[in-house]
Amino acid sequence: MADEEFVTYVTARTAWLQRVAYLLCQDWHRADDLVQTAITRLYLNWRRASGSGNLDGYARTVLVRVYLAEQRAGWWRRVRPVRDVPDAPSRPDDRDAALDVREALKTLPARQRAVVVLRFYCDLSVEQTAEVLGCTSGTVKSHSARGLAALRRSLEETRR
Repeated sequence: MADEEFVTYVTARTAWLQRVAYLLCQDWHRADDLVQTAITRLYLNWRRASGSGNLDGYARTVLVRVYLAEQRAGWWRRVRPVRDVPDAPSRPDDRDAALDVREALKTLPARQRAVVVLRFYCDLSVEQTAEVLGCTSGTVKSHSARGLAALRRSLEETRR
């Protein structure tokens, strides 16, 4: 019964987890690896996760922590992935702006990028973001301010 619940949840939320992972790491192949690792950890802790009351929040926290742990380990520095055009479908809205934002996100340090994605893509509060990242609200606020300032600078340079 628990395995069926897990499979149902993962089937329904994999695309969302992949989008969050892509925004964090800016590479679809690496995002798939992050999601796979996060799903494995989620399965190992499924009893606790399913009883948490906020399964999406639990899964998102696992994913962000997998991403940050990988950043600390330096795996992405040792392996040079090939830069491919994202192969996921995009919305018919302003594609150029979306690509500009993604390019600007790439320039942010890992923790700032995580804060910006959690706060403004996942729509988490400062306190929820701090809980996911295991830091203080003040740290989230400073990373948000610095990250948004860097994004603005990068987007202004793109427009010139």
